[in-house]
Amino acid sequence: MTVHNSEIAGIFDKTADLLEIKGENVFRVMAYRNAGRTILGLAKNAADMVGRGEDLTELPGIGKDLAAKIEEIVKTGRLSFLEKLAKQMPEGLSSLLKIQGLGARRVKTLYEKLKIKSIDELKRAAEKSKIRNLPGFGEKIEGNILREIGRVKNSEGNFRVSDAEEIGLPLLEYIRKIEGVKKAIIAGSFRRAKETVRDLDILAACEDSSKAMDSFIKYEDVDKVLSHGKTRSAVILRPSGLQVDLRVVPEESYGAALCYFTGSKAHNIVLRKIAIEKGLKLNEYGVFQAAGRRGGKEKWIAGRAEEDVYKQLGLLYIEPELREDRGEIEASLKGRLPRLVTLEDIRGDLHVHTDLTDGQHTLEEMVDAAKECGYKYVGITEHSKRVTIAHGLDAKAMFRRIKEIDRLNKKLKGVVVLKSIEVDILEDGSLDMEDEALKELDVTVCAIHSKFNLSLKKQTERVSRAMDNPYFNILAHPTGRLIHERDPYEVDMEAVMKAAKERGCIMELNAHPYRLDLNDAHCKLAKETGVKVVISTDAHSIADLGYMRFGIFQARRGWIEPEDAINTRSVEGLKKIVKRK
Repeated sequence: MTVHNSEIAGIFDKTADLLEIKGENVFRVMAYRNAGRTILGLAKNAADMVGRGEDLTELPGIGKDLAAKIEEIVKTGRLSFLEKLAKQMPEGLSSLLKIQGLGARRVKTLYEKLKIKSIDELKRAAEKSKIRNLPGFGEKIEGNILREIGRVKNSEGNFRVSDAEEIGLPLLEYIRKIEGVKKAIIAGSFRRAKETVRDLDILAACEDSSKAMDSFIKYEDVDKVLSHGKTRSAVILRPSGLQVDLRVVPEESYGAALCYFTGSKAHNIVLRKIAIEKGLKLNEYGVFQAAGRRGGKEKWIAGRAEEDVYKQLGLLYIEPELREDRGEIEASLKGRLPRLVTLEDIRGDLHVHTDLTDGQHTLEEMVDAAKECGYKYVGITEHSKRVTIAHGLDAKAMFRRIKEIDRLNKKLKGVVVLKSIEVDILEDGSLDMEDEALKELDVTVCAIHSKFNLSLKKQTERVSRAMDNPYFNILAHPTGRLIHERDPYEVDMEAVMKAAKERGCIMELNAHPYRLDLNDAHCKLAKETGVKVVISTDAHSIADLGYMRFGIFQARRGWIEPEDAINTRSVEGLKKIVKRK
């Protein structure tokens, strides 16, 4: 059984949770959390590194003890230290930490005072108003707990696209190597690049479907076989619990099946309606000319390639990310489909951290890695002083970093380091850095990291007021959400977009798969409002630079074209567009 990086990171996170509840030293807790982030951010599989005998202590934040624990997880699929910890406290207690606002201290109080050790027990207690009178709680926190429980319940069974990719791609490679399989791809919502998926649909073209199905259910990570048929089988994978369906069709039907199993239900209904209006029949096996009035057989006329299917319906080819019935079919009929942005269009990353604050690698290492990505520029955005946990910079420290970047730029060839900062937007809408310092920068990335619970009106005014500052360029992760971990704060995005348009500000599409903020609807709103976006990774390590692909997926879902994104431009063009008038 292959142990994935996300599983190792999950084990370390759970260990940190239990240590925190137990009241262990905060630095020990952070060591496990940081190790989890390091493993999650690796560009390669930690299990492969162990198999090759690589020295794990060379990874940031991984000492001998943690390296040994990673090896144990890879070799056994478990961590004895975690199991020992788990025996010392009630089962399920750590699950309460999924609730935003419940730290270890409050979880401890809930257990000691009310014997609460599960989310269901927490829900019942909150509904009976038993929590509000506990020390450190109150009526408002009790209400927040109920809302957070709803968020956690809604996210159950959904997988972030990055986790689904990590699990699904090795299985896809396995299927492609099965004898007789000509083509295979992951279709469904994964191919449409939705930010979360409930399951994976793999489509394969193959003449001997029995061999493909028999091999599929023997994959090493299969925990349970749900069905085993001639053309369709379904399994549950361990330890994630992700369901995967494999469907096999003849090569002549591959394009039609890919079209059928990729499009959303709403998109497919419209396609079938168009087919009927044209006297055709459309299904997963192809496009058919209906039988005449006097009988006869239906005639197969297309289905080998997706492009042929759309052509028979009188449509231009529609990219998978657009197939949601949100205007793409009308645009195709009118020849007005967007030329969606691609990874190859990106010329730089404008949101990158180094080890000067909370990143894992040095300035030089991050710049070299950006150059390896083919970028012409990279924006170094350390946190400002308000983010104390990340050792944020004050003006004096920032000026030192500016001089360091100037010296580095004199030596570099082929890539330019842009002087920048991720400056906090304070509660009153002011920025956490003096204008005298901000004006020395090439670009400013501005973000909210606190006071998420302000009202819709106050939060919107806070952002709009911040944009009044002439040195405000980019609004980073505009809604503050963390997928499966934190809901977006209340903010009127239409009003924010209008303010950005009026002031010449840019909206960030944060490509980190835990954020993907802007969401796809907000990307489309920005495009329609005439507000430019920037697709940035918020990289805290070299591996994080690879998150750009998730940002591209999200941008494509939001109809973003190269001209809509500022980091598709040259460095000169970029500087021109961010300069406030």
